[in-house]
This record gives sequence, structure tokens and C-alpha cells, in this order.
Amino acid sequence: MLDQTDLSILALLRENSRLLWKDIGEQVHLSGQAVGNRIRRMEEQGIIQGYTTLIDEVKVGPSLTAMVTMFMKTTDHQPFTRFVKSRSEVIEAHRISGEGCYSLIVRVPDQTSLNLFLDELLAFGNYRVNLSLGKMK
Repeated sequence: MLDQTDLSILALLRENSRLLWKDIGEQVHLSGQAVGNRIRRMEEQGIIQGYTTLIDEVKVGPSLTAMVTMFMKTTDHQPFTRFVKSRSEVIEAHRISGEGCYSLIVRVPDQTSLNLFLDELLAFGNYRVNLSLGKMK
């Protein structure tokens, strides 16, 4: 079970996962070593699953972000799941309710790359594509 101190540590890590344990400890009134022990425990329990770096893709280079809704043509979704997990273009993948079976966030360098990716998706079913015009949040 997580206590209030664990929740405070998680909140601080959500804001900045690069904070030093010592700095976190000052805010939650623990030593840096005690914070490190709590963080390791939460990692071992799978509560903290990883750390990430958010990159402004526009500043790195040209890119195209597409939201793809998949409509599967079969009830055997395992090949599709393996495909999605193997593709670096797929930034996020969600099984959804409502219209469609899956929602994918896909980031590619250009329209040609998007078309090649979409051609490969046709093996699993039909899709609907929405292109991002700009990220708001």
C-alpha cells in the first residue's frame, strides 16, 4: 500500500523525474537514502514502470502525427498486437470502446512514411486517420 509520503514522491517525480533523491527528501521530510529506498520499492512493485524524456519533435525535425482508429477484420488480434509493439512509429496504442477497436498515435517523418505504414495496417483491417495540426497540451 502507498502512504501519503509515497504519493508525494510520485507527484514530485511526475513533475520532474530527474529530481535528486536529496531534493525530494527535503520536500517530503526524509533523507535522500530513505527516498531512494521508497523509489526502488515502487519500481520493484511495478508502480513506477519507467522514466521518459519528452521531446519537442518539431524542434528536432519535421514530423507528422496521426491518430489512427483501427477497425479489425478478425477476432484474432494477436498478430496486430505484435505488429504494433514492434513498430517505433507507434507512440501510443489503446484498445478502445465505442467506434473502432484500437486507437493509435503514430509519428512519422513525412506523408510517404505514413502511407507506407497505413498500407501495412490494411492486413489487419480498415482504419480512419486524423492528422494533428498542432499539439495543445
